[in-house]
Amino acid sequence: MSINPMEPEILAAAPRCLAKTRRGTACQSPAVKGRKRCRMHGGTNPGAPKGNQNARKHGGYSAKTLEAVRYMKAIARLVRDDLA
Repeated sequence: MSINPMEPEILAAAPRCLAKTRRGTACQSPAVKGRKRCRMHGGTNPGAPKGNQNARKHGGYSAKTLEAVRYMKAIARLVRDDLA
């Protein structure tokens, strides 16, 4: 016999979401399989990256980049002054 997820008995027996609503009551939606929250309260989100993944840098504010930007602005200023 296959399990039909639309059967009311199985849906009623599913574990409930542990999130609180803005009203302060329990959510009452079924939790995502293997999680404690429903799909609307983050049950499908895997969470933050593991380890130090959020610390990656792009180099946009490095000393080299800032120096290059200053150099280009100085050249643009000289060209603008020469044309004026």
